[in-house]
Amino acid sequence: MNQTEKRKCELVEKLGIFLEKKEQMAPVAARIFSYVILRGKQGTTFEDLVSNLCASKSTISTHLNHLQDLKKLSYFTKTGDRKKYFVINSDTMLQGISDMVEEWKSEKELHLEIKAYKEEANKTLEEENKFELGFHDSFIDFLEGAISSIIKLKETVINNKH
Repeated sequence: MNQTEKRKCELVEKLGIFLEKKEQMAPVAARIFSYVILRGKQGTTFEDLVSNLCASKSTISTHLNHLQDLKKLSYFTKTGDRKKYFVINSDTMLQGISDMVEEWKSEKELHLEIKAYKEEANKTLEEENKFELGFHDSFIDFLEGAISSIIKLKETVINNKH
C-alpha cells in the first residue's frame, strides 16, 4: 500500500468517526460516505467498497442503499461497463449548507432579541447589576461573517456543479 492509499484509509476512519457523530450515521454508512468523498468525481464501485472497507457484501449493500435513499449518494455508469460508480450527491451538500445558514440566522436573531432585552433592562438596573453586552456583539459579528462565508461557499458549489 503506497503512502497516498495509507493516508486515505486513515482519513476514511477519521472522517467516518466525525460523520457518525455529526450526521448520526451508522459506522459502516459513515465509512462508505467518507470513502466516496475521498474518491471524488471518479466515484467508487460496490466492489471497491467491499474490498477497501473490509465489510461483507450484504452490509455494504444495505448501507449503500440507505445512503442512496437519503439522497446522500448518487451514481453514474460508463459506456460498456455495467458497474455503478457512486459519488456524493451535490444536492446533499447544498442542502446541508442551506440548513447551516438557516440555523445561524435563527441563532443571530435570538442573540439580537436577547441583546435588545438586556439593553432595555440595563436602563433600570444599577451600574453593578447591568448586563455585559460585549459577548452578544462579538457573537453576532461572528455569525454574520460565518453566514457570509458559507453563502460564498454555496455559490462556489453551485457554479462548479454546472
